[in-house]
Amino acid sequence: MSVLLLVRHGQASWGEADYDRLSAVGEEQARVLGAALAARGVRPDLVVRGSMLRHRQTADGAVSAAGWDATVGEDADWDEFDHMSTLTGSVAWSEVEGETYDERVLRFEATIDRWASGEHDDEYRESFPAFQQRVHGAFERTVERLEPKQTAVVFTSGGPVSWVAATLAEGGLPAWSRLSKVVVNSSVTKVLSGRRGTNLLTFNDHSHLEGGAPGLLTYR
Repeated sequence: MSVLLLVRHGQASWGEADYDRLSAVGEEQARVLGAALAARGVRPDLVVRGSMLRHRQTADGAVSAAGWDATVGEDADWDEFDHMSTLTGSVAWSEVEGETYDERVLRFEATIDRWASGEHDDEYRESFPAFQQRVHGAFERTVERLEPKQTAVVFTSGGPVSWVAATLAEGGLPAWSRLSKVVVNSSVTKVLSGRRGTNLLTFNDHSHLEGGAPGLLTYR
């Protein structure tokens, strides 16, 4: 049986002009994660990351903290969907004066639901079906590279993690929509592959963040 650990990147720079880089909190989350995985005896045979800066920074921080002597490969199909083009593709998205943080998050989630609905695919650079196929390809390639009893660690984003989990749980779009809203930064989702097929074992494990420094548990 082989093991695939899907890691969501650490906290990025939500609300800033350059979202695709880790915040100071995100950098600490990556270090805490790497130390925790090493303490659990995780020694990956394969390490893969998406092509985004936040993926590379999370991988670098975690690998260094874990003390792994691992070459980190890149697969851009593990990238998150382009949330900026998704937002601008929605006629519902624009700046709202006086909007609170929670109100902005809810409106952000509504635009993502619109993108995923399949009713406006021609308005977006990458449709939701195209995103699904891309992530499925990345997942299949990673699993195929693993020999029995080997472990892979993949540094990616909440969207791909949630789609893999929703697919393995046979929950489809409704499950993805719910799961993608609660993926914790630097959380770990565990997948097993063996004689009984490929199965989801745990989703969104963030125990390494609990009981630590205040403020490490984040969703955005």
